[in-house]
Amino acid sequence: MQSSSRPVVAAFDLDGTLTDGGSVFPWLCRVAGTPAVYRAALRRSAPLAYGALASGDAADRVKESLFTSLLRGRPMKDVAATSASFATQHLALHGRSSTISKLEDHLRQGHHVVIVSASPTLYVDEVANILHAHGSVATRLAVDPLGNLTGGYLGQNCRGEEKLRRLHEWIDEQHYDQVPEIFAYGNSRGDHRMLRGADHGHNAGKLGRWGALRSFERIS
Repeated sequence: MQSSSRPVVAAFDLDGTLTDGGSVFPWLCRVAGTPAVYRAALRRSAPLAYGALASGDAADRVKESLFTSLLRGRPMKDVAATSASFATQHLALHGRSSTISKLEDHLRQGHHVVIVSASPTLYVDEVANILHAHGSVATRLAVDPLGNLTGGYLGQNCRGEEKLRRLHEWIDEQHYDQVPEIFAYGNSRGDHRMLRGADHGHNAGKLGRWGALRSFERIS
């Protein structure tokens, strides 16, 4: 990394980038119980499989359907407490030292670090706190007037184009004097737009030349 007079923002995806594997299913199991999660997933096995292959809107819809089935009516304050505990344990068990060291390197240089994830803000915010990031951008979940989760999204699922839009929204909120230089780190096609929109896009995936981000520089 080279020093610059411009402010520098380093954006990191969470699942598969800062951690190994996904976090949504383990989080749902912690919140709703493993048997309930498996039953809900089994009922949606075909849409889940199609969403994994097709990505895009299909993946967003089936993820929201799963959330609604498992989270609707749960008090936000209870789920938030469970999510904070989950974040600490998940990061301890599944954190990727190679990319966390990149994040720490940015912090040492005085860069602003933000975690940008399609996972729920309920625990992504806590992961950002643990890693001393300056902020986080993630999928927001709607809450009803009684303080209970609806299971639906508040806005859109934070993936693809939405990741890039929300990242720029976060940058605008910082009121930098100059347009910042952006480093971005991701591992899947859901991160492609964010990496393409950055000054320096980095592939943290493990598939090498077979991965969806093979056109971007790989991190060592």
